[in-house]
Amino acid sequence: MEWSAPAVVLNVRPFGDADALATVMTEAHGVHRGLVRGGASRAKAATWLAGNLLVVQWTGRLSEQLGAFTGELVYAGAALAMDDPLGLAMMTAVCTTADGAMPEREAHPRVFQGLVDLVPRIVSGESALTALVGWELTLLSDLGYGLDLSDCAVTGQTEGLAYVSPRTGRAVTEAAAGIWRSRLLPLPGFLVGPDPPDYAAWRDGLRLTGHFLARDAFGLQHKPLPQARVMLYDRVSALADAMDKDEETIHAG
Repeated sequence: MEWSAPAVVLNVRPFGDADALATVMTEAHGVHRGLVRGGASRAKAATWLAGNLLVVQWTGRLSEQLGAFTGELVYAGAALAMDDPLGLAMMTAVCTTADGAMPEREAHPRVFQGLVDLVPRIVSGESALTALVGWELTLLSDLGYGLDLSDCAVTGQTEGLAYVSPRTGRAVTEAAAGIWRSRLLPLPGFLVGPDPPDYAAWRDGLRLTGHFLARDAFGLQHKPLPQARVMLYDRVSALADAMDKDEETIHAG
């Protein structure tokens, strides 16, 4: 058996002296693993890096076997993100999240297409954080853990949404939050309106999706949220804190 398809490389690890075990995601075949002969060699290692877009061919005697990959590089996302610490953190986080959260060999076209769109945006600049949070919401929705940010769970209002219940994933307005405000997750404005995002909003967005990824997508598999995803949140949170301090210094002056 064999098939060929565009793919995003999610994970590669050595196997023996020169081979590698690769995990990719395709539109029709979902997250799929296979052996790359010579994948750890100098000639092929640069092709098989997490974040690269390839056209892969999978071959195997039976569909349920591990099988083997060959691949042709289309877009070197991994190399292009290498010189940007934030870009590299985003690339590593999305690849490890997809690898760990998505079931093997199950098609999720929306998640795949979102990933294909996201990789070049990560390379292009920090505004990709908006798209990354949106992609994580799509992933949660496709897995059956979607959030409802359309109206307030308490009042039914669609304006003034400011929080999300960490239990139900429903939005709540500022006015309805009341004494429960400290127990709710902040809802960044860019997810429900035209508010321009900043690092604080991106931090809140990552905190929001991270909560449900950790509880549902990974927690129900008895796995922790990937360390790369935790480190991305920490990096963005530190940038948000630095921005707040800069603003305080400006106002104090």
